[in-house]
Amino acid sequence: MLLGLALIAVPLLVAVLNAAVQMRQIASTSEKLVVESVRATRSTQELFAEIAAVERGTRVYQVLRDAKLTESITRSEARLTTTREELARHLRSPEAKQALAELAAAQQRLLAGLSPPAPTDSDFGALLALLDVMQDAAGRIAATGNAQIDSELAELREQTRRAQRRLLVQSSLLVPLSLVAILALTLSIGRPLRQIDRAISELGRGAFTHPIAVGGPRDLERLGHQLEWLRVRLLDLAQERNRFLRHMSHELKTPLANIREGTELLMDGAVGELDAGQREVTAILRENGIKLQRLIENLLSFSAWQSQSASLDVSEFRLRPLVKQVLENQQLTLLSQRVRLDVKIDDLSLAADRGKLRLILENLLSNAIKYSPKGGAIHLHARAHGENWQLDIADSGVGIPPEERARIFDAFYTGKVAPGGHVKGTGIGLSVVLEFVNAHGGMIEIVDGEYPGAHFCVRLPQRAAALPAPEQAHAA
Repeated sequence: MLLGLALIAVPLLVAVLNAAVQMRQIASTSEKLVVESVRATRSTQELFAEIAAVERGTRVYQVLRDAKLTESITRSEARLTTTREELARHLRSPEAKQALAELAAAQQRLLAGLSPPAPTDSDFGALLALLDVMQDAAGRIAATGNAQIDSELAELREQTRRAQRRLLVQSSLLVPLSLVAILALTLSIGRPLRQIDRAISELGRGAFTHPIAVGGPRDLERLGHQLEWLRVRLLDLAQERNRFLRHMSHELKTPLANIREGTELLMDGAVGELDAGQREVTAILRENGIKLQRLIENLLSFSAWQSQSASLDVSEFRLRPLVKQVLENQQLTLLSQRVRLDVKIDDLSLAADRGKLRLILENLLSNAIKYSPKGGAIHLHARAHGENWQLDIADSGVGIPPEERARIFDAFYTGKVAPGGHVKGTGIGLSVVLEFVNAHGGMIEIVDGEYPGAHFCVRLPQRAAALPAPEQAHAA
């Protein structure tokens, strides 16, 4: 996987570095061109200014014939020489060098003409003609400087266009290659990641029957092996727990049977008549013995349900007869509670585990009866929902407090005592419902707002897939 990321990152990194180098070169060339252009332009302007100063001094000297004026002309000539030398460093064309040479020659001849002895009137005519030559040379210097700037600017534009073309070619090659590499990497790790996600979800739901096999990059395969080890370990622990529950429950039943038998003998007066206090204590012993026996039987049932929860015995059957059977089994309890039933069952044909689905219905219905007040109503609806079907069971009780909902499906969590004097349950029924729903690949949730009491909504596939038994899964 790291190699795949490197294959994507290295070409892109090379392209970015190449683009950065080219942009740096263009920026450096642009900066150099701007600096030289500004200096050349400034020097050209100074050149014209100094020639004008020399000409102005020469004409004043021609009129006044004051020898002191030659000092200012000399200073202007010195500045003109400095400017000309500056231009010589920036201008590289033969035309510019020739114009600079003509300017230097005319300048020297002018200085020679102004040196003592003082020039005559005819000499001043020749000197003024030299100034015209200097002005003409300065004009040609300015023109060649502008032409040089234009040429360098055109070269910079061409360099920029070449860089753009190179970058465009690189992008046109790298972008498809990168997309192909990304697609290949996504496909190579997408499926393993989905497998890992599905495996973690199944482990979180407590479904340990599917062997975990992850294909793809070596890192993800190692992670798949770790998850498979975890699945086997969790399955072993679950089986050990179930074995412990079965063994302990069987071990407790024998002494409990003796305790109950002795209590019944005491109640029947086998050792003599009991007074009122003794009979009350004996009644407490018998009642708690019965409760303890019911708890042990529930533990045995829970252990048996858990050992069978992962496997499905899928068969074809219709839903309405199954619901009718469950309601008939609960008929006496419904009559004693005077609970009104609101039953709306679509005539669905299902492929599922009939026994597990019957236990789901029985536990949810029993829970609704327990928490419904006398004379209340229980709503039992089932309807098709696409490829799934939805079961809604709701009562008219006080509902489930928000602080209990996070643990309501935990094994042995009982919550608050049901109203109406019902005996507190063992907290097994809803945990079994959750396991059987998960075994079918469905989901269960608590819904608010539609009914006043607790409302359980179960969504299950209309055709469930048969799963291997736990022993087979463990052997795999």
